[in-house]
Amino acid sequence: MNRNLFAFRNSLASKVIFSTVLLSLGVVWLTGSALYSQLSDGVKQVNLETSLAEARSSFFNAQYEFLLVKGANTKIITETVQEIIISSTEVSLNQDRKSIFLSRFGQSADPLGNEIAPDYSTATDDLDISSFPTELRQRVRASDIVEYKYATVKYKNRADANVLIAGRRIAIPDSGNYEMYLVYSLTNQNTTLSLIKSSLLFTGLALLFLIGLITWLVVRQVVRPVREAARIAQQFTEGDFSQRMKVESSDEIATLGTAFNEMALSLESQITRLENLSRVQQRFVSDVSHELRTPLTTLRMASEVIYSAKASFDPNIARSSELLVAQLDRFEKLLEDLLEVSRFDAEVAVLEPVDFDLVRLIERCIEDVRANAHDHTISVEIDHETEQVMVKADIRRVERIMRNLLSNALDHSDEKPIHVSVVATDSEVGVGVRDFGPGMDPASLSRVFDRFWRADPSRARVRGGTGLGLSIALEDARLHNGELDAWGALGHGAHFVLTLPLIAGSQISGRPIRPQPKDYPQPI
Repeated sequence: MNRNLFAFRNSLASKVIFSTVLLSLGVVWLTGSALYSQLSDGVKQVNLETSLAEARSSFFNAQYEFLLVKGANTKIITETVQEIIISSTEVSLNQDRKSIFLSRFGQSADPLGNEIAPDYSTATDDLDISSFPTELRQRVRASDIVEYKYATVKYKNRADANVLIAGRRIAIPDSGNYEMYLVYSLTNQNTTLSLIKSSLLFTGLALLFLIGLITWLVVRQVVRPVREAARIAQQFTEGDFSQRMKVESSDEIATLGTAFNEMALSLESQITRLENLSRVQQRFVSDVSHELRTPLTTLRMASEVIYSAKASFDPNIARSSELLVAQLDRFEKLLEDLLEVSRFDAEVAVLEPVDFDLVRLIERCIEDVRANAHDHTISVEIDHETEQVMVKADIRRVERIMRNLLSNALDHSDEKPIHVSVVATDSEVGVGVRDFGPGMDPASLSRVFDRFWRADPSRARVRGGTGLGLSIALEDARLHNGELDAWGALGHGAHFVLTLPLIAGSQISGRPIRPQPKDYPQPI
């Protein structure tokens, strides 16, 4: 069910067809309802007029027959009544079942109290007289015209039925005034209306099906090229730029296909050019780095010879030998970083995971950095019972990350203490390096991991980096499936948080240490 719903939500054709059929359903329903209403009213009106015309004819014929036998004996009058009943209830092939009801009313005895004979009241077809509408009978007795009413009457030998009752007052010689009713069954009328309703329903369903089919055919002509374009675009994302849309006509879809193919060709050309440029750049960096190592080795040997004999030099020359060694160290570090960057760009950097104690590694890095920083204050806080966090990672890369973070904090701490915290969970470990220097503004924070980017000149220092340390640290962290986050605020220092899985390559489920430090004042 969920899969079908997902497929529907992601199918343009299904949405268009569903919307069209739904709207068409409303239109067909409104149209069908109006048409059925008009047809049913027409059928009812025609049936009413036909029945009333026949009833008037029957009543007139009955009254005429009774006038002809006025003054005749009772036997003739009785026979006349029987003939009228038979003729009035005759049903032709195109008519419904009819019944007749005669009921005497008014004076039933002469002034001397003698009963007027005979009483011709009768009801055919086992009509239940009590079910006749009282209001209609009152109107018939008081009127000289034909009165009618739709009603539901009861029969003694069959189910109740909806009928049309037409009645008129007539006079039978030597018997008095009578109510004469013709009861017309509405079975044929209801059958006709039912047939009309069924026909309209079937026609509406067939129309909806045809509308859906036509919509599908039309939408298919539009959606198929769109799906083809989506498929080709997906191939582009997978690196296959040879796919093209087929253009077989000259309509708008063909224009789309032509434009799409031109865009694909342009993208392929641009990507190929950029890939070539990237390969040339990577090869240039790699070749330059390797080529510079040979003269650098020679320079290193020469500088060491000169530096070892600086005691016999003039003070200015001795200072120059110290600067030469320092800059050669920086140059060698830059070459190493460039080689590492080229490996990341070429996607050939690999992990060599081993088991080691992360806490001992951090303490060793702190000792090395502290020795070079003239005993700069660096505190370590470990949130772990055994004060030992065993991880399986590339020790060389993790050590490089920690040295970069510590060196960066040292460069920007303004002689203030540096705080290192370690928090481990069941699946990952977090290492936070916090300094309390000038901090960083949002613009600097967004670029802190960019290559060859340095902080604001106002934070310039004697110890200069290559501008690649934090960028390489981020790549090393992500190579482990970890992450490196940075936080900073002007006047509140900076906080870099390294999050690594306990086993390299595993997924991290969270951040044991939040980038925003706890000592930062929270907004009120």
